[in-house]
Amino acid sequence: MAVPKKRTSKSKKNLRKNVWKQQISKQATRALYLAKYVLQTKSNQTDISENTLNNSVES
Repeated sequence: MAVPKKRTSKSKKNLRKNVWKQQISKQATRALYLAKYVLQTKSNQTDISENTLNNSVES
């Protein structure tokens, strides 16, 4: 006979959701920075270094 699984607590669910939201926020910030960089330099070169991206997002 099938037994239902235990429910995930609200705190655990919210914790996982917040981690997901933080990751999405970081990716969106990096994408926005890259878009601004490309528009400001008006160049077709999009291969800026990973180090430059990380430094700008953190500051």
